[in-house]
Amino acid sequence: MTSADRDSVAVSIVVPVRNEAENVAPLIAEIIAALDGRWNYEIIYVNDGSTDATADRLADLMKQHRQLRQLKHAASSGQSAAVRSGVRAARGAIVATLDGDGQNNPIFLPDLIAAVEKGAGRIGLAAGQRVGRKDTGFKKLQSKIANGVRKAILKDGTRDTGCGLKAFPREVFLSMPYFDGLHRFLPALVRREGFEVAYVDVIDRPRRSGVSNYGFFDRLWIGIMDLAGVWWLIRRKKPTPVATEVS
Repeated sequence: MTSADRDSVAVSIVVPVRNEAENVAPLIAEIIAALDGRWNYEIIYVNDGSTDATADRLADLMKQHRQLRQLKHAASSGQSAAVRSGVRAARGAIVATLDGDGQNNPIFLPDLIAAVEKGAGRIGLAAGQRVGRKDTGFKKLQSKIANGVRKAILKDGTRDTGCGLKAFPREVFLSMPYFDGLHRFLPALVRREGFEVAYVDVIDRPRRSGVSNYGFFDRLWIGIMDLAGVWWLIRRKKPTPVATEVS
């Protein structure tokens, strides 16, 4: 990618991955197929401390695709940290995210990006809402409970915050308070900042290969504390004063 190409990037696709060597190439091919000819874009893979061949696969693919970039965490820092690293490095004014395991279909990226564009500054987040989920019954139950509790407490109007398919203005994301688990509370935090949330139904599909690297029980108690913290942030929010410069 030339310096002129970098300067004209409109959309950045951020993909957090950890030990997804077998899923890298097919997903990148799908992202390219979904976006080519629609926007000047870049793909940023954030390698979150992978110990398999993920880094090597990405390095090989970077030789083939000028729009592909790889960021590496020296040690695994979690999904929220990986997304934030990618957003901070992004050159596009609009950022879209998806999980690196192949369950999120890139075919829905254009709808999410277009929703942000059409929002003309009103839309702070376009969030994918999964239908026909391909997870196990136990994982579906986990999500149902977590989403129910979150909705009851935060009243964020969102039935599914766990979907990795999202799009948002880069500046909006970076203006929000950062904490581990941020990506699960984006609708509530975006509304807190005075923006609207758009929703796009997306069709879930099975993981291509490998196993999940971000487990439910590892997040359970942290998630409860995060929920309490986000509730506190929303309660403490005051209207932003209108400031005018006197000349």
